[in-house]
Amino acid sequence: MNGEGEIGWAPDFIYIDGKFEAGMAMFATDGVITRLSRAPEDLRKARKLGNRAILPGLVNVHSHSFQRTIRGRTEHRTSADRDTFWTWREAMYSAANRLTPEDVYHVARMAFLEMLLSGVTTVGEFHYLHNAPDASRYENPNLLALEVVRAATEVGLRIALLRTAYARAGWKQRANPGQARFITTDAETFISDTEALRASVPASAWVGVAPHSVRALPLEYVVLISEYARSNGLCVHMHVAEQPGEIAQCLAEHGCRPVQLLESRGILKDDFTGIHAIHITEEEAGYLGEARSHVCACPTSERNLGDGAVPADKLAAAGARMCFGSDSNVQIDLLEDARELEYHLRMEKLERAVLASSPQRAALAARLFDAATVGGAEALKGPSGSLEVGKPADFFTVDLADPSIAGAEHESLLTNIVFSGERTAMRDVYIGGKQIIEDGEHHLQNEIVRDFAQVQQRLWG
Repeated sequence: MNGEGEIGWAPDFIYIDGKFEAGMAMFATDGVITRLSRAPEDLRKARKLGNRAILPGLVNVHSHSFQRTIRGRTEHRTSADRDTFWTWREAMYSAANRLTPEDVYHVARMAFLEMLLSGVTTVGEFHYLHNAPDASRYENPNLLALEVVRAATEVGLRIALLRTAYARAGWKQRANPGQARFITTDAETFISDTEALRASVPASAWVGVAPHSVRALPLEYVVLISEYARSNGLCVHMHVAEQPGEIAQCLAEHGCRPVQLLESRGILKDDFTGIHAIHITEEEAGYLGEARSHVCACPTSERNLGDGAVPADKLAAAGARMCFGSDSNVQIDLLEDARELEYHLRMEKLERAVLASSPQRAALAARLFDAATVGGAEALKGPSGSLEVGKPADFFTVDLADPSIAGAEHESLLTNIVFSGERTAMRDVYIGGKQIIEDGEHHLQNEIVRDFAQVQQRLWG
C-alpha cells in the first residue's frame, strides 16, 4: 500500500458527488479517506470488491432505541374508542418503566445491530430515559445515556446522543406516572447533566440537545437549553407538529402554532432539526426553509402510529433540508423510509415522482439518498455523509447480483438501490475504515440476539 497504514478498496462502482464512478479505488489512512485514484497501480494494490458497489453510510437521525422492545406488541385494538399515537404511548410507557440499565444496553445493542445490517453508520439517539422507575435520580444522572453509548461503541456504530429535556405532561396537565423516567424539572439541572455527559463520551460519540416538544416543556426552558446548545456548538433537535393534539395544546397555551412559536423566539436556525413537522401550514414551512433548518421524516414510524404524512414537497419548495429517522424502530430500514416519503405524497396527490428535482432518470433517487446521507450528517453535525478526501471511510457495499437489484445498469443503479433494494443486498459495512459487517454478519450478532431475546422473554413472556 502507498503510505504507512493505508488501505484501499476497488469495487465495481463508487458513489461520489451524486453519481456512480467505475474504475476507481478509494484509499484511507487511520480511518480517513486520503485519495480516490484511477491509476492502474492503485487499482492493483487496492482490495478487490468484485460485483460490489460502495456507497456512503446512511445516517439515522432520529431513534428511540428502547422502543425496539415493543415491536409487534401494539398491533391490535385496545379498549379505547380510537387507537392513535396517544393510546400507543401507554404501551411504550409500560415498557420504558420496566427496563433495568442493563436491559437498556441490551435493547440498544439489538437496535444498533439492525441499523448496521441495513447500511447505517451513524445514529442520532433521541434519549429521554434518565431516571429510575420511581422518578429518583441515579447516582450518575447519565447512567442510562452511557449504557446506550456503550452499546453503540461496542457494536461499532457512531452515535450522537441527543440528550432530551422533558419537564411536564403538558400545559395545565397533571403529572403522568408513565413519564417518571423522563423528567428533569429545571433547565439548570438539565444543562449540568448534559455538561457531565459531554465529558464522559468516547471519541466515536458526541452530544446534542433535544427539547422534547412544546407540550413537554415550558417555553423559557426551551429557550435556555437552546441557547446553551448554540453557545457550545451543539445541534438542537425537537419533536414538532407530530400530532394535531400538540398543536391544540400550543394554541391554548401560547396562542400560536408550534413552528410559529419557535420562529418567534429565534429557535429555528440552520442547526435546528424539527422531527416530523407533519401538521404544518405553508407559512410554517416557509419559516423552516428561511432558517435552513432540517426536517427529519420518519415515514415508517409515522404510518405505523397514524401520525400522517410529512409534507416534503411543501418543505422542499420552501428550502428546508430533509433527513430520515427510524424513530420507534418498528422497522429499521432507512431506504424504506426514503422511498415512503415519496410514496406517501403519491397517495395524497395521485401523481408520481412528486419530489423529483429534474427529469433526469436518477434525480429523484439522488435527492432521497442525499437526504439519507449528507442531510443526516448535517443535522447531527456528524463527520461523515459522503465519500470524499478528509472524511471518514464510513460506507456500505451492495451485492450487484442480489435479486432485489440484479440487472440494474450504471444509470439505473441508484434508483434500484433506493426504490427496490432489500437488506439482503447490503453485504459489508465499514466505519472509520474498519469492517463492522462482513458479508451480512456482525461478529457479535448471535450474542446480541440471544441477550435481547432474554430481555424480551422477561418483559413479555
